[in-house]
Amino acid sequence: MIRKKLYPAPAEWPALTQRPVQQLAAIEPAIQAIFDQVKAEGDAGVKALTQKFDGVSLTDLWVTDAEIIAAGNLVPTALQTAIQEAAQNIKAFHEQQREPIRKVETVNGVTCWRKSVPIDKVGLYIPGGSAPLFSTLLMLGIPAQLAGCRSIILCTPPAKDGSVHPAILYTAHLLGINRILKVGGAQAIAALAFGTENIPAVHKIFGPGNQYVTVAKQLVGKLGVAIDMPAGPSEVLVMADATANPAFVAADLLSQAEHGPDSQVILLSDSEGLIQKVEVELETQLAVLPRREVAQKALNNSLGVVLADVNQMLAFSDLYAPEHLILAVKNYEQVADKVMNAGSVFLGNYSSESFGDYASGTNHTLPTNGFARAYSGVSLDSFVKKITFQEISAAGLQQLGNTVETMAAAEGLDAHKNAVSIRLKQLESL
Repeated sequence: MIRKKLYPAPAEWPALTQRPVQQLAAIEPAIQAIFDQVKAEGDAGVKALTQKFDGVSLTDLWVTDAEIIAAGNLVPTALQTAIQEAAQNIKAFHEQQREPIRKVETVNGVTCWRKSVPIDKVGLYIPGGSAPLFSTLLMLGIPAQLAGCRSIILCTPPAKDGSVHPAILYTAHLLGINRILKVGGAQAIAALAFGTENIPAVHKIFGPGNQYVTVAKQLVGKLGVAIDMPAGPSEVLVMADATANPAFVAADLLSQAEHGPDSQVILLSDSEGLIQKVEVELETQLAVLPRREVAQKALNNSLGVVLADVNQMLAFSDLYAPEHLILAVKNYEQVADKVMNAGSVFLGNYSSESFGDYASGTNHTLPTNGFARAYSGVSLDSFVKKITFQEISAAGLQQLGNTVETMAAAEGLDAHKNAVSIRLKQLESL
């Protein structure tokens, strides 16, 4: 079921950790045509594209207040309660990410500090369809609200009858987000990036999507509109030794595999027997999964690697830099301290990735495709800018002025030097 590799030498690891190449450049012309139509036709262009790609004819692109309120009656009470509890946990975790202003006097009379300022206008893209990701709305909407973003616009594709999934509307209402567009795909990204007569342009776009949304975000990123992070297929790497529960490991692998046929699933172990037990569990659990065909395709491209010990497993994992890393190993706390590259880490046999996906409190919008080597997941920081400030007093000018003059002169930037010299001369004349 999964491709196995026994005790590969470190020289083989780079090839084993190579992701499939995404062939996305071929659809760039189609995305550019969508951009051009939205720029030229505005709201009418967005409606025409929604008709073309979603088969929905809309008279109004915006969700009405009545639709938002009505959605609450369509969401089961148990789900409402679950969403509320998840929201509380996500809020509690992200609230602690606020940074107080700390003023530092670097030398006498020179004071520097940094202040977090909210990004004024943000757009949140939430996929709909068969798997409406209201959980992602929690992950993006809560830190956006906590950061103080003045304008938050939600885009999500409509169903064939022009409605938006009630769980998405309920969650938006819970978070106080009431500017909701019935727009999906690349046309949604174009509308958020360029604006129309009735859709304001935003400064940063967040959220997952299909390959068209991914490419659209990449392209607007080149045009001055920020995006949350580069995106690729979702992925999990599980490190499991003989202390791991094979049924738990198999369940974690399948929970990732059911995302899509291109999901990345890797199992590392120092025990061949453990991998064999996991394979048996995979067959058993897969047989009853509603999305078993999707999961099976992902598993066909998955990898099980047997390595000498936990240190080799950790080195392999850091080379791969997984979006999700599960440590189902003995002494997992000590192993976790040594992790260098991962989006989010789950410690011990009971820490299923599903908790991070929904309700533990951490954010599930994470770097994929190896970007965990350099990128962090979405956090409160993603919705703010860090502006630095400095105040130079007369004493500071005298203390540090000559240093700046010397450095500016050495770089041949005389105007820079003069901006300090003219002030020093003025002080000397007093």
